Amino acid sequence: MNKKTAVFFVPAFAIGVAVLTSGPAFAATGDASYQGTLDAINGSNGSGTISVEVSGDQATVTQTVKGLAETFDGKPYPHVQHIHIGAKGECPTTAADTDGDGVISTTEGQPSYGEIGTTLSTSGDTSPAAGTDLTLAGMGANYDYNRTFTLDSATAASLEAGTAVVVVHGLDPATLTKAAQDAKSDLVPSLPLAATSPALCGALSASQANMPDGGVETGGGSTSSGADMGLLALGAGFLTAAGGAVMIRRRLAARG
Repeated sequence: MNKKTAVFFVPAFAIGVAVLTSGPAFAATGDASYQGTLDAINGSNGSGTISVEVSGDQATVTQTVKGLAETFDGKPYPHVQHIHIGAKGECPTTAADTDGDGVISTTEGQPSYGEIGTTLSTSGDTSPAAGTDLTLAGMGANYDYNRTFTLDSATAASLEAGTAVVVVHGLDPATLTKAAQDAKSDLVPSLPLAATSPALCGALSASQANMPDGGVETGGGSTSSGADMGLLALGAGFLTAAGGAVMIRRRLAARG
């Protein structure tokens, strides 16, 4: 009798611990959404929006750009664009223009937004190696971009950390100072500074729908979901049962 009673309650305690410790696993789906508003930088007068939907190691980027430089050497202007990572996770201010030529170059902006993590190329390579390939750039004053590709681990980590920033490059030389018009690119010296300098910039942040454990107000007055509370109550019940098992076992042992 003593042995049967003890065996019955010990598994209940074990299940109770499993319920209490398995809660976080339900929230860890591996999927996330990030949004950003692309604001003009260096007087580009452009604008845009971007979203990044992550599912496993796949990222789907949807982007709209308007009002950028339209032509370059008589052809649609190539606007190389990237997700920059690993720095402050912000866009630079005019204070970043350390050489005083009136333009925040790509390298002058890097302390704010970091190095290239992913190239938002129209096809093929999405690594930093494709970062200045003008043939893979967005084209013209206005364009839409939609592509699904495998997301590298460094960019994924920066997205999760809140330090990923989208930068679209390419300025109209006519809008720059004489010194900037005559300057060469800090990335590709064979190109003018205008071709590779930032035109749009926007930090990526997790959408509200991804906030864990009731980050969105539901009107119920609680920040914990009903499912989580149910699991906690169930776990507490098992712990209570386990405590009762110890007491019963001690009483039976004393009687025997």
